[in-house]
Amino acid sequence: MRAARLITMVLLLQSRTSMTAAELARELEVSERTVTRDAQALAQAGVPVYADRGRAGGYRLPGGYRTRLTGLARGEAEALFLSGVPGALREMGLADAASAARLKVSAALLPSLRDASRTAAQRFHLDAPAWFTDPETPPLLPEVAEAVWDDRRITVRYRRGAQEVERELEPYGLVLKAGVWYLCARATQAGVFRVYRVDRCTAVDPGAERFARDEGFDLPAFWAEQAARFARSLLRAEVVVRLSEEGLRRLPYAVDPASARAALAAAGDPDGQGWVTVPLPVESEEVAHAQLTALGPEVEVLSPPGLRALFARDALRIARLYGR
Repeated sequence: MRAARLITMVLLLQSRTSMTAAELARELEVSERTVTRDAQALAQAGVPVYADRGRAGGYRLPGGYRTRLTGLARGEAEALFLSGVPGALREMGLADAASAARLKVSAALLPSLRDASRTAAQRFHLDAPAWFTDPETPPLLPEVAEAVWDDRRITVRYRRGAQEVERELEPYGLVLKAGVWYLCARATQAGVFRVYRVDRCTAVDPGAERFARDEGFDLPAFWAEQAARFARSLLRAEVVVRLSEEGLRRLPYAVDPASARAALAAAGDPDGQGWVTVPLPVESEEVAHAQLTALGPEVEVLSPPGLRALFARDALRIARLYGR
């Protein structure tokens, strides 16, 4: 346990110019007193860890110092080869670089671990696109990805409805969602972060100017917030339905997850027939009709009247069809 922590401490100091005791304690999940003892232990073992005092002080290693750590376990080596997404790397134009990196890592491993890439690939595979889709790689994705890696401002022409607009962006990150690539970027003029579909970019002009990244920007957190906001924005209408016990069970598979969660959270006690009445957020009455039809006789629409009439018409047509 302590040996692993000492190795982690050395790797942290190798990757950063300097770290305070508080920062190391937070990363290692120990007290600052333990950090002090670990630094002393490393120094006694011959690792040149220095402690600078003062406001700008902290622990550091001499510039250029590198330790050679070859003690990868099999599980660690296999996990390392799982970290890449071959299809996504190929689409971003990074397949050659990723292949070269894998070869170098394989060459550095112990002979007994050099089959780690093959064993990992045969056990886990990521298929990002959704079912029943034939996604196409956006032609400008490599240019966008290069700007993301290089922290370089870009000017893009972007399709918005029937029009094209021009935007100057600071590209912070790329997200692959269900086979669709999205760019998370800060609009230079507005100064706010927004999401852009890469396949709607018709031109990308990388400039010569780099931008200073906001170190507080968290790509996974930003994407999660934007995705949740987008899902909520789609639910602009509401219907009231009665659901049987089976209908309640099947509801999350028939409607949007956010809609189902809201409905189930508002569900009261069952009535005398065991049915529950709930308000259901929906995108539109048309979409609700298509989604709720999948529940068949396990749902009764109470309102709005127009949607209830539509289901009544469907029920009569089905009765005539099967009554022959």
